Parts: sequence; structure tokens; C-alpha cells
Amino acid sequence: MTKPVCIASVPLFVLFLALVSMASAAFSETRPNELGKIPILEYHLIQPQPSIWARTAGDFRRDLEMLYAAGYRALGLSDYLTGKIDVPAGTHPIIFTFDDSSPGQFRYISRNGKREIDPDCAVGIFLDFRKRHPDFGMKASFFVLPGAAEPHRLFGQPEFEKDKLKQLVELGFEIGNHTLWHANLKKYDSPTVRKQLAKAVEAIQAAVPGYNVHTLSLPFGVYPRDPSLALSGSFGNTSYHNDGVLEVSGGSAASPFSIKMDPLHLTRTQVTGKALERLIRYFEKHPDEIFVSDGKADTVTFPSNLRSGFRSNRFKNLKVNVD
Repeated sequence: MTKPVCIASVPLFVLFLALVSMASAAFSETRPNELGKIPILEYHLIQPQPSIWARTAGDFRRDLEMLYAAGYRALGLSDYLTGKIDVPAGTHPIIFTFDDSSPGQFRYISRNGKREIDPDCAVGIFLDFRKRHPDFGMKASFFVLPGAAEPHRLFGQPEFEKDKLKQLVELGFEIGNHTLWHANLKKYDSPTVRKQLAKAVEAIQAAVPGYNVHTLSLPFGVYPRDPSLALSGSFGNTSYHNDGVLEVSGGSAASPFSIKMDPLHLTRTQVTGKALERLIRYFEKHPDEIFVSDGKADTVTFPSNLRSGFRSNRFKNLKVNVD
């Protein structure tokens, strides 16, 4: 005889995952809609003490589990900007971004005299999650501060700054510009803005020669007085150009295939408190608003009533399937 389960004895997080999984099963039956929204998540600190800007390691592990159970799969920011959406059919791409290059995002520890990635930093948690869920993908963009005061200067641990940038790229992560030291770009004249952005690129490329730094996360979400400087410019012998400029809030971003997508004003969701649970629940209740993949990177599929919202002039190389 099967022993009945007392619901009160089941941890709330386990119940939430079960509900998410059931919703995801129904969710995955929704027909493809590649004009739907794609969430861009914004993380800051990963540390033992939770705060408005911080997630604990346990919080971040639960975030990944929730997203996986709800049918989300990691997408690189560069792939989003170029329209290369290669996630399984019926799933929903999601983009991870990390601002401020704090130690909890990427930390080395010494174990038995050997240097290892801390399993409780964001990179270590991603690596462990990939072992258990290889189909989730391991994509994220780290927006770094090469000239900041410690501990935010390139993840702390000054002796390993270049090693960390190199390893991020080797692991398949992306590195983006967040200015030299988190400068509020509206406060400065044009030469200073160009210096903040060009010198940050220069520092990243000193560690990873030839690396294409082409995305910018605006400190405080504030544009320069001349917004065109967020797109491109130069200082000294270094030029910069950004294909994507990220704000700090505003909700989920438009599909790259949508006429509403503005790469120079990309909105994000700050992962604080219960924000991620609210995001998942919202799209469960409004499944017609979320991007649902057709599983084909060379094809754009969407309902016929959304045809006028397709940015056809930019994606002429892709097949179009009106469902």
C-alpha cells in the first residue's frame, strides 16, 4: 500500500519545481512563436549573505533548476544579436548577464595544492549544472570593470586577472564592457566617455588578444549625453563598437526577429528576491508572449497573425515559416 504524502512536509521549493514542471509540459505543446520575448537576466553579487543585489550560491542553483524545469535554455548574447537561436524545439531561450566582475562570479580556490574554480562561484555552479543538464547550455556574458577598486577589478584576486578572462573565453562565456570603473557616463564629457569605453576594451584585449568586445552594459543604465558614444568611438589607438547596449531594467527583451527589437536599448530583468519566480509564472499565464523555439536555427517560425511584426529586411538569409 502506498503511503500518502503529506503536502505540508514537502519543501516549498520542491513543490514549486513540480508545479513548474507540470506547467512546462503543457507549455512545450504551444506552437512555435519566434517573435516572442526573450528574458535577459541581470545578476550582480553571488555571496553567502543575500541582499537586494546579491544571490547566495544556493539561490543561484535554485534559479537554474527552476529555469530548466520551466523549459528555458541558455542562449549567448552574441547569438541573440545575430539571430542565431539554436535551442531545442518547444524551449525558451534565456540570456544570463553578470555586471561588475565581483569575486563571487568567478573565484579560484586552492585544493590539495592545486588551483581550482570555486564550486560556489557563478562559473563553478554553471560547470556543475552542465554536468547534470548538458542540454541546458552554458552561456553567459560577464560585464567587467578593468579599472575598478578591489574587489570589483576583474573578479578580485589580482594575480589571476588575465587567467580568468582567458578561461572565461575558453569555457564559452562572453566578456562585455562595463566601463573602466563603473562610471556614470552622463556625468562626463565626450573624451572621458570615449576613454572609459576604449580603455576597458584595451584592458580586456591585453588579456585575450583579438577578442571582440562588442556589447556594453551601461552603469546605472545611464547613457552618455551624446548617446552615439555608447555605440562607437575611439581613444588613443583603441576603437570600440557595440552591437548591443544593455539597460538595467525594463523587463524581457524583444525577439531579435521582431521589429520592436532595438539592440541599443536592450532591457533586462534584475534577479532579486522572487523576481525570477514572478517572471516564470507570468509567461506560464501568457504563453503567447514568450519566444517558443521551432528547433531550427535556420528558420523563423511564428503565427500568421504576427507577420507584420517580423523584421524581414534584416533576416533575409533565414527561412520563414508562418504557422
